[in-house]
Amino acid sequence: MRALSVRLLSLALLLGSAGTLAQSPPHAHGAGGPSYPTHYDSRYSHNRYYPPTGAAVSALPHQPVVIQHPGGPYYYTGGVWYRPSGPRYVVVPAPVHVFVPVLPVYYTTVWYGGAPYYYANDTYYQWDAGQNGYEVVPPPGQQGADVSTQPPSPQGAPPSEPLFSYPQNGQTAEQQASDQYECHHWAAGQSGFDPTQPNGGGASGDARAAYQRAMRACLEGRGYSVR
Repeated sequence: MRALSVRLLSLALLLGSAGTLAQSPPHAHGAGGPSYPTHYDSRYSHNRYYPPTGAAVSALPHQPVVIQHPGGPYYYTGGVWYRPSGPRYVVVPAPVHVFVPVLPVYYTTVWYGGAPYYYANDTYYQWDAGQNGYEVVPPPGQQGADVSTQPPSPQGAPPSEPLFSYPQNGQTAEQQASDQYECHHWAAGQSGFDPTQPNGGGASGDARAAYQRAMRACLEGRGYSVR
C-alpha cells in the first residue's frame, strides 16, 4: 500500500477548463530572490519560472506540505519539491506515486485519452478520489506525447474558453485555491458538468457553458476579477 502522510488543511482544484494562468516573475526564495539561474517551464505554454533541480536553499519558502517517504521526507510547496541535505534543502524531481492534498496555485490542465492531468514544473498530477488527493504520475502517453491542452468536447460541442481569475482583495494563494475548489464543486453541481471527469461526466455542451457561467458568478462573488 502506498503510504501518505501530509500536513495541510486546504484541498484545491483550480479552474477545470483547459488553460494556463498568466506568466509570473521568477520563483523567488526570500526577499533577495533566487541566487541561481531559474528554470523556465514553457511546456504546454505553462510559462512559469522555477528553481532548477539541484538548487539548494537555507530555508524553505512558504509553508510546505511534508510528505513522509521511505528514505526521508519530501517538502512540497508551489510546485517545487525539496529534500533536506545537511543544513540546507535541495530541489529534487517529484517522487512518482506519492499523493499531495493540493495542486500548485499555477498549473496547466492537459488531456490524454479523455482524462485530465494537471501539469506544473515538469510534473504531472492526477486526482484520485479514493485517496482524496492528487497523485504524482508519470507523463501520460510517451513522455507527454499526444497530450492536448484542449479538453474533449462533449457531444461535438465547440470548446469553451478558459477562465482566468485574479484576486482583488489581497487573497492569499491558499485562500484562492480554497475558493476555486469550492466554486468548482458548486458550479459542477449547478450545471451537471465536471471538467475533471472524462467528457465532462457525459454532460452536454450547454452544461459546459453553464459551468463556466457558474464559476464566473461564484468567483466574482468572492472578490475575484474573472476573464
